[in-house]
Amino acid sequence: MDRRTPPGAAAFALMTLLCATWGFQQVAIKIASEGISPVLQAGLRSTIALLLLLGWARWRRLPLAAADGTLRCGLLAGLLFALEFVFIYLGLSYTTASRMIVVLYTAPCFTVLGLHLFVAGERMRWRQFLGVALAFAGIFLAFAGRDGSRPDAWIGDLLGLLAALGWAATTVLIRATSLATISATKVLFYQLAVSTLLMLPLSPLLGESGIGNLSVPVLLALAYQGVIVAFASYLTWFWLLTRYLTARLSVFSFLTPLFGVAFGVLLLGDRLTPGFVVAATCVITGIVLVNLPGRRQGGAAG
Repeated sequence: MDRRTPPGAAAFALMTLLCATWGFQQVAIKIASEGISPVLQAGLRSTIALLLLLGWARWRRLPLAAADGTLRCGLLAGLLFALEFVFIYLGLSYTTASRMIVVLYTAPCFTVLGLHLFVAGERMRWRQFLGVALAFAGIFLAFAGRDGSRPDAWIGDLLGLLAALGWAATTVLIRATSLATISATKVLFYQLAVSTLLMLPLSPLLGESGIGNLSVPVLLALAYQGVIVAFASYLTWFWLLTRYLTARLSVFSFLTPLFGVAFGVLLLGDRLTPGFVVAATCVITGIVLVNLPGRRQGGAAG
């Protein structure tokens, strides 16, 4: 029996805080990149969160190694999760945090398309089709418009789009397979463990410079990504999903790109062209339309 209830004022406030937390993540990545290479930074982020998750599971006596037939799907989910963040971290070397967060949060649109095709009972409504169309129109405008300060920004936008596809594919995989029957902690464990094992050795293979100037801002930005985002915020999100109706919570996802754009402009001096403002408006409106009907979604947030 589903005992989840509509969220109240406390849950609304917590969801707003989570969206702000996820929106600031792109800024933290930019700050940490001053002293740590992108893929290595992503690997260290997952490592920090994985160690904290293992401690959490041990304290709560949550079994993570029990044979439940989810290993193959879990490894695939971890691979998709790792690819998502490789694309995000590499993409931020080419584009601004504001552009990345808007392109990345087209993921809900790809998610509903995947659920429509692969999960029974997840057929899209006309409002969702309209939202997807608007979001795709926004992507086209973003790629068509050029950031004068970064002529190669389209590379970062493309990598952000690939990251959104990876995030959406992870969500659909979790919903459509046996991963939907296990605890959120174990699903997150698969994602963090595989991404740690893949990204740490991948960094030197890509010829990254590794660790450079470990200033206080760099270390704080890395700690923010590992402790606050990848561990605390994801566990909080999963906890909320066990207590409240997913449809009501998912509406808040459109706040994340708004926070991301605001943080990028205020803290990093990101430049917003009129064309990109129009593109971002299309994408965000599309996300709102996609999420208003509500869908049960899983997987860690980007």
